[in-house]
Amino acid sequence: MDLKSLIREIPDFPKPGILFRDITTLLRDPEGLRYTIDTLADKCADLGADYVVGMESRGFIFGAPLAYKLGAGFIPVRKPGKLPGPVHAIEYELEYGMDRLEVHQDAFQSGCRILIVDDLIATGGTAQATAKLVQQSGCHLVGFGFIIELRDLKGRERLPEVPIVTLVDY
Repeated sequence: MDLKSLIREIPDFPKPGILFRDITTLLRDPEGLRYTIDTLADKCADLGADYVVGMESRGFIFGAPLAYKLGAGFIPVRKPGKLPGPVHAIEYELEYGMDRLEVHQDAFQSGCRILIVDDLIATGGTAQATAKLVQQSGCHLVGFGFIIELRDLKGRERLPEVPIVTLVDY
């Protein structure tokens, strides 16, 4: 299936000069969505993840059904103030400032195997921060899964040396 044909391109969003890759058109297509989850699950099955970690918010969209397909649990990594219990947190740098991610302190069991999933990897900052959060929790990072990779931004160079699965490259 040609997933690129299901991803809309929106010029000058969120600011002039940016070509935004909009996955809402992929999500509304039943066959495209099924193919995306099934293909990602097939490519990640051998990684042996105990948990799939998805970052707010589009990582939730793909992470939860992927966890279901892999027979794994799903753990959300959230923006500040969204989780009710005690959290582990990490601050990280964006091209326009700082941000922070949080996960419940009791989300992981030490030594568990984690697959991190998001819709897109661009500069890699959010994925890198999530990987550090997972590793600080005493877990073993087994890989990353992304629907889209923007190769020119070289985000994978910031990530730990584990398998990186992508379905569409630009």
